[in-house]
Amino acid sequence: MTNEPVPVIALVIPVFNEQAGIRQHLHQIHQQAASGEVACQLKLVVVDDGSTDGTAAELQRLEEEMDALQVIHFTRNFGKEAAISAGLAAVAESADAVILLDSDLQHPPSLIPRMVQLWQAGAQVVEAYKTSRGDESKATKMFARIFYGLFHRLAGLRLEGQSDYKLLDRQVVNTYLACPERHKFFRGLIQWMAYPTARLPFEVPPRQAGQSQWNRLKLLRYALYNITAFSSLPLALIFWMGLFSLLIGCLVGAIALYQKIQGLSLTGFTTVILLVIFFGGLIMLSLGIVGHYLARIYDEIKGRPGYIIRTPRKSQTRKASEIR
Repeated sequence: MTNEPVPVIALVIPVFNEQAGIRQHLHQIHQQAASGEVACQLKLVVVDDGSTDGTAAELQRLEEEMDALQVIHFTRNFGKEAAISAGLAAVAESADAVILLDSDLQHPPSLIPRMVQLWQAGAQVVEAYKTSRGDESKATKMFARIFYGLFHRLAGLRLEGQSDYKLLDRQVVNTYLACPERHKFFRGLIQWMAYPTARLPFEVPPRQAGQSQWNRLKLLRYALYNITAFSSLPLALIFWMGLFSLLIGCLVGAIALYQKIQGLSLTGFTTVILLVIFFGGLIMLSLGIVGHYLARIYDEIKGRPGYIIRTPRKSQTRKASEIR
């Protein structure tokens, strides 16, 4: 009788300025992940996204204490999407499945054993979705509804309630990493791939330490970037706005010509001023949309790495930075 190999499950955890609770949270995540009935080998990969507090030093101490822990340090803050890519790339060859979750325990680690069971039952993606958004403000909840509604209408993908808390089979990880764009939207790409998926509901618990690093400006930039990453419809809208403005211009011109012929034309520049404001604003809006897409193209063709990994100095030996 031959024993089946024990699957390797990697937990990828992006962190940024989480010094206050990182030690307690990582121990709790590891403990609850190992409490399941399914035998597996656990590996924790924490990606420090350029933290500016004591998170990096605390992670270095934890790495010496926990055999299952591997820490990746960025040279600066490259963003959560870059941290996700770095974590997945680090375990793509060694892990049979990867679970991505936050370190602040707002992604309940108690779901991990059940996620592993659903993966072993045949699901290549197991996604945990929010039944409520926790203690977020009304403005943040409204912003989220607007974003998900626009994303669905423009990109055709439903992301309501979704989070980055997911289990991915190795095949899904390799497909994700094979996507050539440098700035990726994790939730959107996983949904777009449409691998067989199982879903687990959860309620977002209160944050136990620290505070969210997202403000409204960051959320707005994140939303605009991800919508345009999956839809070119705003470019098509420029044509329809141009056609609409042309029809208005023709209508106003016809009225002005008729009044001139009938001797009813009025002196003054009110109509001219209004038309200049209308068409000028429309042109600037159109140029802004085109400029945003051009900026995305420019970022892609520069070919710069999506993130840079540094190796912390140990003793007096300084190792060269590793660029991926």
